[in-house]
Amino acid sequence: MELGRLEYLQALVTEFQVTDSTGNKCRCSLTLSVSSVSSHTRPFSLAEAKEQVLANLANFAYDPSNYEYLRQLQVLDLFLDMLTEDNETLVEFAMGGLCNLCLDKTNKEYILEASGVEPIINCLSSSNEETVVSAVTTLMFLTTPRSRAQTTALPVVECMLRFSLSANTRLSNLASIFLQDYCSPPQVEEARNLSKHTAVGIPLPKD
Repeated sequence: MELGRLEYLQALVTEFQVTDSTGNKCRCSLTLSVSSVSSHTRPFSLAEAKEQVLANLANFAYDPSNYEYLRQLQVLDLFLDMLTEDNETLVEFAMGGLCNLCLDKTNKEYILEASGVEPIINCLSSSNEETVVSAVTTLMFLTTPRSRAQTTALPVVECMLRFSLSANTRLSNLASIFLQDYCSPPQVEEARNLSKHTAVGIPLPKD
């Protein structure tokens, strides 16, 4: 990066927050990936520009050396806010960013204190496979003795039982791990008794 790390991340956040009230196309010089720092110069729509910037912020969330800067710039709040967007691509990138960040104890506590579990649970109903996988993984990372009652609430366990029957091997394996490692046998049994234990009619992410 030519700019300092904080300044570069600040520029991304500012870019994301810029709105075009006229709805016109905007020309944005955006880094398309962390590994490739080439600029994209074709006109982006506002939605496309926001998607590209959010994807970059999610990628930077992989690196623990960025955590403090991302907290300082309130990127965790930005990701949480994006979980309720209608744009599924924004939700996917935001959910992926949170999944990357919550490995850190400070970030985990922040997400829990910010009432982030509920919108993450809501992402389990997404039709986007990446969003659902990130949501399940994030719930695993967010599970603590204090948060367990919420992250493994009965509706969540029921959902994992249904996912475990999915033809999507990636999702079914992840759900099985969740049930085995994060839920007690009585929880699983209670959820099983309240469910027909069938994936029929359950919205699953697209392949």
